[in-house]
Amino acid sequence: MTGGSGLRRRAVRGAGVTVLSQGVTFAVQMVATVVLARLLAPADFGVVTMVTTFSVLLVSCGHVGFPDAVLQREDIDHRLASNLFWMNVGLGLLLTIGFAATGSLLAKFYGDARLGHIAAIISLTILFDSTSVLHLALLKRGMCFAAVSANEIVSRMASVAVSTCMGYAGFGYWSLVAGVVAYPVSLTIGAWSRCRWVPGGPGRVAGTGSVVRFAAHVFARYSIGYITQNTDNLLVGWRFGPGALGVYKKAYDLFVLPFALLTIYPVAVSTLSRLNRDRDQYTRYLLGGITVLALVGMGMGGILTLSGRDLVRLMLGEKWEEAGRIFTLFGPGVGVMLIYSTYGMIHLSIGTTGRFFRWGMVEFAVTVLLFFLTLRWGPRGVAAAWTVSYWVLLAPAFWYAGRPIQLRVSVVLGAVWRYILASALAGFTSALIIGAFPSLARASDPVNVVIRVVVTLIIFGCLYVAAVILLHRSSDPLRRLAGVLREMVPLAASERKSAGINMVGDADSAGALPSTSTHSVS
Repeated sequence: MTGGSGLRRRAVRGAGVTVLSQGVTFAVQMVATVVLARLLAPADFGVVTMVTTFSVLLVSCGHVGFPDAVLQREDIDHRLASNLFWMNVGLGLLLTIGFAATGSLLAKFYGDARLGHIAAIISLTILFDSTSVLHLALLKRGMCFAAVSANEIVSRMASVAVSTCMGYAGFGYWSLVAGVVAYPVSLTIGAWSRCRWVPGGPGRVAGTGSVVRFAAHVFARYSIGYITQNTDNLLVGWRFGPGALGVYKKAYDLFVLPFALLTIYPVAVSTLSRLNRDRDQYTRYLLGGITVLALVGMGMGGILTLSGRDLVRLMLGEKWEEAGRIFTLFGPGVGVMLIYSTYGMIHLSIGTTGRFFRWGMVEFAVTVLLFFLTLRWGPRGVAAAWTVSYWVLLAPAFWYAGRPIQLRVSVVLGAVWRYILASALAGFTSALIIGAFPSLARASDPVNVVIRVVVTLIIFGCLYVAAVILLHRSSDPLRRLAGVLREMVPLAASERKSAGINMVGDADSAGALPSTSTHSVS
């Protein structure tokens, strides 16, 4: 087997286990969403969101930047990894103390005294998360995605179990707070048990400065993106209160679930970083991933636009009906969000983090401007602004990201436009067909709503597949997708073999970090 084909197989199977685990996580989150939505009020979700809107950014100080540097760097040794570990923990401790102290400011800003107590407890997640960053990054560097994914699933299940049990016991919003804290605690325990590397003491190590600069650029870009993605929560909570924010946030969480289900960022960045010297192969791998995401994403976007309101009502109950209306406005952005997200893989894999940050400023300006322009229409207007922002920024983002490697935006758009058109045609035709049967289109009882969802799914699915085949003049896209799915399955044995790993996790002696150079993984 050639090195290139071996890398491709590991990458595809790594993507497979990642998507599979995200599918399990998706199922767990959906069950939790259905159960907790019936146990708690929208305002309970809203008051916790008012705190996590800020805390998640601080939690991500270690989880964003340093792991990307570990994945992108050609080699890393025990001393450098130890330095990064202690930097993360030290920073996490400082941020934990700082966030706990600012709880009173949040309470004053929103006019809700509960926020100070909630912030004090949730601040602990910052410290807990900082202790797992390096261990998870080293596992990903060794392409041990099965171990990482299993850990994330178990941690998510622990979080859901804690929240659900406390919700049944009548703890209200505190059940959500407890679930938020339970996740990083479980994640850290799992990370240390699967990666038995033990950090040494900090010291002066060549390369630390370059890693820190890389990580700082990535985190600065992430911070801009995070502020962009959470300005909506800030505006809705400030303008319309915790009840409206709870409803809006639930619709938004359902909107981003397909992204959480299908994103393969760690696999893609790890793989593409190994192909920097072969631009032709790099481009083929990148476009191959984008087209698969476009095929699946535009199909999901069409279905969720047509049936999103019905699905939310069936899952969450009538008191969340407004969330269904909001979710329908998010629907047309699902597919393009998945496509758009891949531009960041280009920046990270080729090391252009400065450009990544500068594009984040453009993204922030455009998206926040749209939020302010649509705020007069309430949470629905803000949801529509999200969808519009992805469509407006799609082509410019790939144009800017691709310039250093001479990747033309026309090549990217040429790979996805047929899926976009197929989804639009299938969605429009499906709406006309369902609308031709008024008794079905206007039904509100649960049985007929389920029937409408199933009928819509069948009609849209058939039309979408037919349109994809006609626009491509062949069934090649479907065959390629089927081939990728087949390759994704037999992962576990091959991962153990490739990770046999002169890599963390198999080192029995404390403090030993074998070579993790990209060239050592054969």
